[in-house]
Amino acid sequence: MAGREELLAALRAAAPPPVPLPDLAHLGVRFADPIEQFALALAGAGGACVRVRDRAAAHAALAALPIYRDAARVVSLAAEIGRSDVDLAGVADPHELDRLDVAVLAGAVAVAENGAVWVDGAELPHRALVVIAEHLVLVVDSKDVVHDMHEAYARLAARALGYGVFIAGPSKTADIEQALVIGAHGARSATVLLLGGEP
Repeated sequence: MAGREELLAALRAAAPPPVPLPDLAHLGVRFADPIEQFALALAGAGGACVRVRDRAAAHAALAALPIYRDAARVVSLAAEIGRSDVDLAGVADPHELDRLDVAVLAGAVAVAENGAVWVDGAELPHRALVVIAEHLVLVVDSKDVVHDMHEAYARLAARALGYGVFIAGPSKTADIEQALVIGAHGARSATVLLLGGEP
């Protein structure tokens, strides 16, 4: 036992001095124009941001998108924006959503730092909607654009949360040779309609 105690004493003696915890009050980043930064970050992640005045303009912008115009099967869970060709109340098994062309979903928070949008699972009749659709369209109010993930989590902490997901652009994956594949295991495109975000 003496060897064990000597070893532990040597480790304690060699321990670095304690360091005070960082000041977390100033943690994070602030952007001069978080809406513009969100659009840039989303584009960097392979998505597109369309800034519109209101829901009517968002509906018109959606109707102008070829992915929506040419779609046979669409689900829209965003009020007054888009059409729904699939009756989700009649879908018992998410596999029935196979070959869904476009899912139009409401986003609760958008993050300027990385272009991510929080989609609350409580708003989804089927969680598969965020990954099974060929194309995603997320609708977010510009007042819900925050600077960074710290601010996003602080805002989400005030909500009763269950399942939810941050979505930053379309699905993508890359291998060790740095070959990037878009839409490998989810949506091939992601468009954010930013309400009240018109420049």
